[in-house]
Amino acid sequence: MSHRYVLEESKRELLASLQRRGIHPRILAVLDALPRERFVPESLQARAYEDTSLPIGYGQTISQPYTVAYMTQLLDVQPGNRVLEIGTGSGYQTAILCALGATVWSIELVPELSERARRIVEALGFRPTLIVGDGWSGYPPAAPFDRIIVTAAAPEIPMTLARQLVTGGKMVVPVGDKDQSMYLVTRVSENEFDVYASSQRFRFVPFIRPSEHESRPSATITKESDG
Repeated sequence: MSHRYVLEESKRELLASLQRRGIHPRILAVLDALPRERFVPESLQARAYEDTSLPIGYGQTISQPYTVAYMTQLLDVQPGNRVLEIGTGSGYQTAILCALGATVWSIELVPELSERARRIVEALGFRPTLIVGDGWSGYPPAAPFDRIIVTAAAPEIPMTLARQLVTGGKMVVPVGDKDQSMYLVTRVSENEFDVYASSQRFRFVPFIRPSEHESRPSATITKESDG
């Protein structure tokens, strides 16, 4: 039995599971089209379609497929939307946003992850704008955005980001310490925001600021963590 056949079988099982959990066919079609195995380390490619997070080095993970699908569905990306992603990581979520027809800006604190993600997404035919920097500050040069997605656990709703939304724009962000609630923040007017918190709980790596990153090891870390 070939490696490719095993991966395709695993992908079919994963997509069927996501469908049973309420993921929309539009999101499933994008997940089906994208090779998640390209975004994980070679040693873990056989596990690419397990419904779990996997380590990608530098203390970061590629999130569990259900989490990615759930966040993407909650964000409600439409073709032509201007989307800011905080935490490029592996580039998998970036590629999904591009495949949904969005124009994407994505910020990553770790230069090595940003460059690796760039190679992968460009090889797949996507051309997002990838930025190395502090995601907590957002990206004012391209603001306002129709959608913002944060792929690391924030200690609170990052209002600096929320204020970079257009009126009617949406931000999805996991908020919490050891585990997180998923928040959907909608900008109603210049100074008003609606906030919805999911009852589901998730686990993400923490939102790291530059000063914290400087004290973290830069070598590849292989310990798996949920996110």
